[in-house]
Amino acid sequence: MNLRSVSGACASLALSCAAALGAGAASPYLGRPFADAVHKGGPQEIPGKVQCAYYDLGGEGVAYHTVDTRNKGSGALNPANGTYLNEFRMNEAIGTSYTKLHDAIDFNPYDLVKPPMDQLYVGWTTPGEWFNITVNVDHGGSYAVDLLYTSNRGGKIALDLNGNALVPGIDIVSTASPAEPIPWRQWHHWNVMRNIATVELPKGVNVLTVRIVTEGNMNLASLDFRPAAR
Repeated sequence: MNLRSVSGACASLALSCAAALGAGAASPYLGRPFADAVHKGGPQEIPGKVQCAYYDLGGEGVAYHTVDTRNKGSGALNPANGTYLNEFRMNEAIGTSYTKLHDAIDFNPYDLVKPPMDQLYVGWTTPGEWFNITVNVDHGGSYAVDLLYTSNRGGKIALDLNGNALVPGIDIVSTASPAEPIPWRQWHHWNVMRNIATVELPKGVNVLTVRIVTEGNMNLASLDFRPAAR
């Protein structure tokens, strides 16, 4: 599927997303699933891993909100050098980066899990920040959620679905280690928090919102939705 056909498909999805947000919404949702030359787009699938860095297109106040005015990762910390990962979404204000092997940045002795190489993630998060992700739920029901992340001080996030609170508060465990000799690497100790929530999801296209409630300074890579054990 080329980008033109993706755009057409996303336009038709706008009706589904507006319906998902409900008749009480002030206006139809104008965001659309992320797509570029590498990621061909469409709603992210549940069950499965929902990638945070593939948050919706639509810009500030529509697909996301942040106090930042530029991406602090892509094109900044990661210089704009013509490579896909360094320039990923560098014109969006949400901070994004990816896991790196060199200098033991993300593959270090203080990881609780080893993240995938070149794993994209949302970082530089602040309280009040949020971003939307359009998802397609294959079958309605109860899902357990795991989170791949780092956090140097802990905090709290929340999840909304279609404009309504889904999980109002999830306590995030700090991944900081007192044994870490390199201060800045406290932001790069990866972990998976398992069963951060169990949620009921309706079948079809939905808009998931990830909210930073307290502390921030988290790197959020993916939310893994799997059918909950009965």
